[in-house]
Amino acid sequence: MSKETCYHCGADCNNTKVVFNDKPFCCNGCKTVYEILNQNELSCYYDLDQTPGTIPTEIKGKFDYLDNDEIAEKLIEFNDGTTSVVSFFIPSIHCSSCIWVLENLDRLNKGVKNSLVNFPKKEARISFKSEEISLKEVVELMTSIGYEPNISMEDADSSKSKINRTLIYQVAIAGFAFGNIMLLSFPEYFELDEFWLNQYKPFFRFLMFALSIPVVLYSARDYFISAYKGLKHGILNIDVPISLGILVLFTRSTYEIISQTGSGYFDSLTGLIFFLLLGKVFQQKTYSFLSFERDYKSYFPIAITKINKDNTQTTIPVHKIEQGDRLLVRNEEIIPVDGILINGNALLDYSFVTGESMPVIKKSGDKIFAGGKQTKGAIEIEVLQSVTKSYLTQLWSNDIFTKNQEINIKNITDTISKYFTIIILVIAFLAGAYWFFVDKHIAFQVVSAVLIIACPCALALSAPFALGNMLRIFGKNKFYLKNTNVIEDISKINTLVFDKTGTITTNISSDIHYEGEDITNDEIKSIKSVLRSSNHPLSRMLFDYLPDTETEEVENFQEILGKGIQGKVNNISIKLGSADFVETQSEKHLNTFIYISMDGLLKGKYIFNNAYRKGLKSTIKELASHFKLAILSGDNAGEKQNLKKILPQNSQILFNQKPEDKLKYIKGLQNDKEHVMMLGDGLNDAGALAQSNVGIAISENINVFSPACDGILDAREFENLPKFIDLSKKAIFIIKISFVLSFLYNLIGMYFAVTGKLSPIIAAVLMPISSISVVIFVTLSTNYISKKLLY
Repeated sequence: MSKETCYHCGADCNNTKVVFNDKPFCCNGCKTVYEILNQNELSCYYDLDQTPGTIPTEIKGKFDYLDNDEIAEKLIEFNDGTTSVVSFFIPSIHCSSCIWVLENLDRLNKGVKNSLVNFPKKEARISFKSEEISLKEVVELMTSIGYEPNISMEDADSSKSKINRTLIYQVAIAGFAFGNIMLLSFPEYFELDEFWLNQYKPFFRFLMFALSIPVVLYSARDYFISAYKGLKHGILNIDVPISLGILVLFTRSTYEIISQTGSGYFDSLTGLIFFLLLGKVFQQKTYSFLSFERDYKSYFPIAITKINKDNTQTTIPVHKIEQGDRLLVRNEEIIPVDGILINGNALLDYSFVTGESMPVIKKSGDKIFAGGKQTKGAIEIEVLQSVTKSYLTQLWSNDIFTKNQEINIKNITDTISKYFTIIILVIAFLAGAYWFFVDKHIAFQVVSAVLIIACPCALALSAPFALGNMLRIFGKNKFYLKNTNVIEDISKINTLVFDKTGTITTNISSDIHYEGEDITNDEIKSIKSVLRSSNHPLSRMLFDYLPDTETEEVENFQEILGKGIQGKVNNISIKLGSADFVETQSEKHLNTFIYISMDGLLKGKYIFNNAYRKGLKSTIKELASHFKLAILSGDNAGEKQNLKKILPQNSQILFNQKPEDKLKYIKGLQNDKEHVMMLGDGLNDAGALAQSNVGIAISENINVFSPACDGILDAREFENLPKFIDLSKKAIFIIKISFVLSFLYNLIGMYFAVTGKLSPIIAAVLMPISSISVVIFVTLSTNYISKKLLY
């Protein structure tokens, strides 16, 4: 019996043969991969080799250097022993098919967990099971399907900074041909009847034809490739009408040259391509100048506690962390940099990075990666490297934490762009048919002009640039948002819900005093040691209030959300929190308390006289005229009378709210069709922040960074909240105006094109100008309204 090999991977499949489409497979896995590729018209994958599921011989050994642990460590962003994360620059990414294949690597190899593609940057971020597949095997897999990553050991970002000179060469060739064809066409323009010109006219026409061939085949190739890829996947993109316009002119001109019935339109053809490419260059330069790429170092409001050499603690922003610094990471805080664990017990939740919820245990001396959340008390780490890129921002924008979006501007523009091309093709056909019977010479120019002048690019670019610029403006004013979708969500809100402690009250200027049994210095040291591990606003306030003293190791630390914290210091069990938590009777009082018990015996309580944020009254008054307001607090009703004076009469004020109660309240509002913005501390309110349409964490020198929130507002900018909401609404209005301008441009341009008053060359000049003008309009408009409101 002859050996039969798997169609996908080439393995022997006589014993476990699975047949599909008359092709043998060794297992259902290989059959499934074939089905996926076949259904998505990507069976060209099998043209790469007879058995593409195996690593081709030409790349075997090429990536052996990735088996070197030192080299692999430089490339891998994250590795907890079971899951590794790596990002690659892949120059060959060029269409939606590429994205699909790369984001389905897990179907080609089960060792790959997931992969996300950043199309504009041509990057792929891949999570894989390091026990099942090595970094070298991941790279070999990608290379075998035609997506070899650009790996540079000298500079990880060097691939991004390389200039793509292809466009420059395409412009140069088109410009050279256009100039020379114009020169050769002069006798045709002036219709000169001279003996020697007439003798050489066929030769000049052939030269024009020859010069136009590299322009069409090389300079214009990107338009044809894009159009072909789009049509292959049932997408009518803007390059379809442009490609048709170029083909119409080239075909008609070639026919006239061969049949000797005219000189053709090679000057218009090469001029059209030259100005289209020139417009593309100017667009790239303009977009680069108006770039709104977020640089977290400028304004990312995340702080971390640095332990100084004299054992004192200082709060510093993350971008000031340096190699060798010693950092204190409290319970529920995100680790912002790679480091070595030097003190404490680490139980790290890396779901932020990998999507896996199983905590990872680390012991002293172990390496800890950025992005993990400490879930068991405080730990101390020594920094291995400073923050060199917006790693936390990348994690925050991970699709794992993206909320379900309703119909938004992007959906609308995508839909318009889709039907826009169909309408343009119909108009071009009708206009061409009309002019064919009126004037055949004009007909081809009319069709080309219609196909070129109409462009939805301005429509598609206005929203990203308006919202992107607003994202940058917000960031500079200490209001940091996850992505542009959040701005659109903010513009739709009609209800605001506030947490009390740490949100409308300040953690800095609260008046604190103690009532109860005398506490010794050793007991204060023990209390402060337990408080040190907590990130709750009240814990931080009390920690700062207590006298400076050395802290001790805390065992069995626990933080029960909405109740309190507990731990064991020198074999003494300490509890700090609500009356119920320390098992004592609650008192009716107008203030906030932290009760203290040691080994089950109540010692006393710290009383907090709340201080409200600067400008709270005027901020609430401004918001109340446009939105429904509510306050949810985990504290007792001590502040109810004060809050009633600040809030409008119909506002709800609820006390003794546990985290689950807040979540339930938000759900209730949403069931009543309310669009809710929740403002909280990012820790106790994580559930409510995630449930709300827009969740904003208030930051006051605290590491409140959480995937649950959509934005982080610096506490000092709290009184600007109404302005930020107003700016979001105005940004959407500007986008709508830009839509109108874009439609007007297309209508006016279409009128001149259909009536034969617009040449294809002028159309090619106007098309990029329309896109650039809309981008400049939305950018300048958003800059103007922000300056008017914020400065």
